[in-house]
Amino acid sequence: MKLRKVTAASAVVFALALTATACGGDDSGDNGSSGGGGDKIKIGIKYDQPGLGLKTPQGYEGFDVDVATYVAKELGYEPDQIEWVETKSADRENALSRGDVKLIAATYSITDERKEKVDFAGPYLLAHQDLLVKSDSDISEATDLNDKKLCSVTGSTSAQNVKNDFAPKAQLSSRGGYSECLSALQNGQVDALTTDDSILAGYAAQDQYKGKFKLAGLKLSNENYGIGVKKGDTETVNKVNDALEKMVSDGSWEKAVKENFGPANYKNEPAPKIGQIVQ
Repeated sequence: MKLRKVTAASAVVFALALTATACGGDDSGDNGSSGGGGDKIKIGIKYDQPGLGLKTPQGYEGFDVDVATYVAKELGYEPDQIEWVETKSADRENALSRGDVKLIAATYSITDERKEKVDFAGPYLLAHQDLLVKSDSDISEATDLNDKKLCSVTGSTSAQNVKNDFAPKAQLSSRGGYSECLSALQNGQVDALTTDDSILAGYAAQDQYKGKFKLAGLKLSNENYGIGVKKGDTETVNKVNDALEKMVSDGSWEKAVKENFGPANYKNEPAPKIGQIVQ
């Protein structure tokens, strides 16, 4: 009889220990339960892209931030439960595979090569590659970049695309971030900055740069922005897609577009259909 009492008590202690272990979310290293409701969710964004992902003294702002905040809410996380993590272009796949972040919303174009390493929800925005040049520049076509210096960021394919398809004699210059490319453009170290028109419009619209730069107005490629998810996490992909569809249907997507790109007179494409990649 005494043995049975000891065994029962031990079972209770063991059960409580299992419960405590299951509830210790921080110790597991999880960056956000796919079902939501965890203490925190870590989301990768850019810190230096006005209009999309920008860190300011007041916090974080931009279209990617608004989209990610909406998605996180649908996953069960309030804004104060989001931990924003700076994710540079060259480190996005690694950040997901290492588990540093749960999601990445960082002007992350969906490509076949990237889909071999990560999964994508979306797309949630269709952008186009363009050029940003000085306001007095005579560069108006991609072919004008032959024998000129073209800047883009490490890990981005934008500059190489221009060299391969339009200007084989272009001199490529890589920087760690778009703000560094912009400084090089302003100082005359490069002749043009290339990336997505949404990113370039954000920079051109900043107060300190108004009137100094202009968009060439080219549509050199289609960039389907998706939300990166760790490879194989189909459950999270499906939940994020549901959230994106709801964001479009309830008008929140259009509101975010106007608030973030309106000042730059950016003419956005309509909201893309989930899973529909424009080539």
